[in-house]
Amino acid sequence: MQFFRTPDERFENLADYSFAPHYLQIADTEGGELRMHYLDEGAKDGPVVLLLHGQPTWSYLYRHMIPPLVAAGFRVLAPDLIGFGRSDKPTSTQDYTYARHISWMSEWLLALDLRGITVFFQDWGSLIGLRLVAAYPERFDHVVLANGGLPTSMVPAQYTAYLKEAYLTLPVVKAEELGARFRDTSGIPGFLYWRKFCAESPQLDIGNLMAAISTTPITAEVERAYRAPFPDQEYLAGARRFPSLVPVFRDEPEVEENTAAWEVLRRFDKPFMLAFSDNDPVTAGGDKKFLAEVPGAQGVKHRTITNAGHFLQEDQPAQCVQAILDITGRA
Repeated sequence: MQFFRTPDERFENLADYSFAPHYLQIADTEGGELRMHYLDEGAKDGPVVLLLHGQPTWSYLYRHMIPPLVAAGFRVLAPDLIGFGRSDKPTSTQDYTYARHISWMSEWLLALDLRGITVFFQDWGSLIGLRLVAAYPERFDHVVLANGGLPTSMVPAQYTAYLKEAYLTLPVVKAEELGARFRDTSGIPGFLYWRKFCAESPQLDIGNLMAAISTTPITAEVERAYRAPFPDQEYLAGARRFPSLVPVFRDEPEVEENTAAWEVLRRFDKPFMLAFSDNDPVTAGGDKKFLAEVPGAQGVKHRTITNAGHFLQEDQPAQCVQAILDITGRA
């Protein structure tokens, strides 16, 4: 598998991100290897907090959450998914599959032999992270799910053909128009637009994108940090591909595997907190299925992250930290 590796100098002097890099070689599933980057902060014998990012971000998203969690006595790990951050970036969009991301993250988790984990995940971090919880439930003690889910298709069969055709005809707008488009078009139509935008936008600029869809204004320095992993468009195969891997339709890959994972989650009785934000059109209402079906969600005091959009870690990091402290009893 061919890949790009972002030069180290791209990550120098980033705002509020002075953490030491750590790396692990993992199998690429084709006989080669890829290098995965992760942060590992705090006492190595402390209880583990695992922070999983989504698309199109990287561990930089957690920069304001890591120090207070370390101060609370946790060992905090934040990997960069393959294709993002300081991790290697396969060059072809077809190199990225949902199954491969599960394989890559599973190998990392088992290689570090992490146990007693409190996991906080959002966006694609939850699509991958919930599969890890289902595969290795004995390794996870607490779950905080924020603005994410584990879809097993989201479109009734009778509407599949219509929506697929409509998706093909959606226009591609500029990044600065994306925030308004998201606010006006939520649910499945909004997500299909997101697929189209990421796959077909001629110039995908992650810094501009984060500025456009963040609820809290971000500075030019922060834009530069989100742009850092991607020196040019060739590095963006993963960011372009991720939305198309979400199993929206019943005939897409990993529907059966996610369905099987749900069967495990329906028996997961460890503390399971929902910490969705109050202003995310992408995942609004997605907490209801977990509240109804995951035993561990019963008897837990859930949180609404206020004044926050989809990237609630960027908008309200202190509230996200408090959710972790609450579920672990360190409030």
